[in-house]
Amino acid sequence: MFDRRVLGVDPGTAAVGLAVVEGGRPPVVVWADTLRTPAGLAPEGRLRRLHLGVEEAIREHGPSVMAVERLLWGRNTQSAMAVARASGVLMLAGAQAGLPVHEYAPLEVKMAVTGLGNASKEAVRRSLERILGIKDVPSDPDAADALAVAVCHLQHAGVRAATAAVGANR
Repeated sequence: MFDRRVLGVDPGTAAVGLAVVEGGRPPVVVWADTLRTPAGLAPEGRLRRLHLGVEEAIREHGPSVMAVERLLWGRNTQSAMAVARASGVLMLAGAQAGLPVHEYAPLEVKMAVTGLGNASKEAVRRSLERILGIKDVPSDPDAADALAVAVCHLQHAGVRAATAAVGANR
């Protein structure tokens, strides 16, 4: 079935981008924001705030699915571990709400939105403006990235639905 309302998530520990997009032609931005945690807060406190913030977004906006940008491991393993923990907590919040949770690599998100896997953040913004038919893509990069993740999922869900329909007709 085609997913109608997607919660896109750009994970982090200090800032998490969240966006809800309604499927359609064009897709409609329902809400986008950045959830921030205080720098001095203990790691478990940050994770708790992230979990509660995603729970609230799910309650408030009623998505049918969650799409999360997958973490790419870099050279800073300490930072990567913190983001991995945050991703797990965010995905848990979605699962506890009964949402299917899908992950997309940054390359997949950029490909879905711009057609280029190495697109710049500015190219992603321009493509989102075109796809969504809006000029006010969130200026915060985390919220804009979450929007791109949600749009990526809608495109993938459309392909999955079309493929399933072809398979059902055989």
